[in-house]
Amino acid sequence: MKDIEFWKMSGSGNDFILIDNRNGQIKDDKMGRLVERACRRRESVGADGVIFVVSSDRYDFGWHYYNADGGEVEMCGNGGRCVSRFAFLKGIAGPKMTFETLSGPVSAEVNGRIVKLLMPTPTDLIMDIDIARQQDWKSVDFINTGVPHVVIGVENLSDHPVRKQGSAIRYHTRFSPEGTNANFMKVIGPGQLEIRTYERGVEDETLACGTGSIASALVASVRGMVNSPVKVKTRGEEILTIYFRRRDDSFEQVWLEGSTSIIYKASLHDEAL
Repeated sequence: MKDIEFWKMSGSGNDFILIDNRNGQIKDDKMGRLVERACRRRESVGADGVIFVVSSDRYDFGWHYYNADGGEVEMCGNGGRCVSRFAFLKGIAGPKMTFETLSGPVSAEVNGRIVKLLMPTPTDLIMDIDIARQQDWKSVDFINTGVPHVVIGVENLSDHPVRKQGSAIRYHTRFSPEGTNANFMKVIGPGQLEIRTYERGVEDETLACGTGSIASALVASVRGMVNSPVKVKTRGEEILTIYFRRRDDSFEQVWLEGSTSIIYKASLHDEAL
C-alpha cells in the first residue's frame, strides 16, 4: 500500500487520525486492521481512534469511526467535532454541514477552532439501573447518546479508581455483548460538572469523551443538579459545553461545543503498520 496521507487532530484531549478516503484507497474490510496498528502508541502514530471520511449521496460526506481496538462504533462526539473542522478546511463542506454516521445524520457548525455539533437524539434513559453498587457510588444511571453510557455520581473524583471500576462496568453482563462506556461524575458548581471516562474500544480512561460529557450532563439534569447549558470539565482540563432542550425525561436539540486542535499533517508509511 502506498503511503497514506492523514491529519492528527485533538478534540479536548481525545486524539484522532483523520483520513480522506473518498477515493476508496482503503477498502472497508482493511480499515479495522489498519486502525488497530496505526493507533498503537510509541510503535505507530498513536490515537484514541481513526476517522475515515467517505462520500455520501445524501449529505456533505459520510464517515467510518473506529476505536483504537479496530472496532467500528456508531458515534464519537469529539471525533465528530474534529472531522467537521477537517472537512471544512479541506473544502469538503462549508462551515455549516451535515454528515452521515451509523447513528444517523449529524450537523455541525465550524467557527475557527470551535466546533458545535448537533448530536443524535438520546435514547434508552434508565435511572437507577439494577447493578451491584460500590460503596462510593451515589447514583448509577444509563443513557445512549449515540453510544451507550453508564453515568455514576461520586463524591471524590480525583482519587477515584476509574480504570478498575470502569473496566468492570464496561464488561458487566448487564451490558453484554456490546458493552458500555463508564463515566464518573461530580457537580463542581452551578451548571458545572467534572467527569472522568473509561471508554470501551480504547479500554482505558481517556482525557475526554464528548458523548460521555453529554450523557453526564443529561443525567445530571434529570436528577435536578444542572440546567442547560452545562459546562463539563474533562480529565484533560478542557471545558465542553452541552446545550439541550428537555421535556420530562426526553431530550432534543442536543449540541456539543468545544475546541479542536490540528497536531500535524503527515503520511503513514507501511512500516508503521
